[in-house]
Amino acid sequence: MAGKAAAVSKALKKGISKKGTRIHTKVHFYRPKTLSLARKPKYQKKSTPTKSGLDKYSIIKYPLTTESSMKLIEDSNTLVFIVDIKSNKRQIKAAVRDLYNIECEKVNTLITPRGLKKSYVRLSKDYDALDVANRVGVI
Repeated sequence: MAGKAAAVSKALKKGISKKGTRIHTKVHFYRPKTLSLARKPKYQKKSTPTKSGLDKYSIIKYPLTTESSMKLIEDSNTLVFIVDIKSNKRQIKAAVRDLYNIECEKVNTLITPRGLKKSYVRLSKDYDALDVANRVGVI
């Protein structure tokens, strides 16, 4: 008994070493997860911030001054603009309101065979398309 106790105390003081091969219980080997540090870049990926999409000046490119658009101005109180291809009707309506201080009743759009977006802006009864066209510089 005393010899066994001495051996146990000796093992506890020294520490037990279990060196050897690991017993693999699975067929597949899973690579151990190693330390992944957070990135500390020396410079930014982008040197300048991205430009915000469409503002009121880039939505409306220019007013159209063809004979048919002049006829629409006189007869149906409608202005015709060439607008950015990516803009929608709500954005066009807001841009016209901000740029020309006019309220529009409705906006119709179409994409021409040349790849331009044409916008027909019908003005409300309070505004006259001829006066607005003069102010804009269409006529």
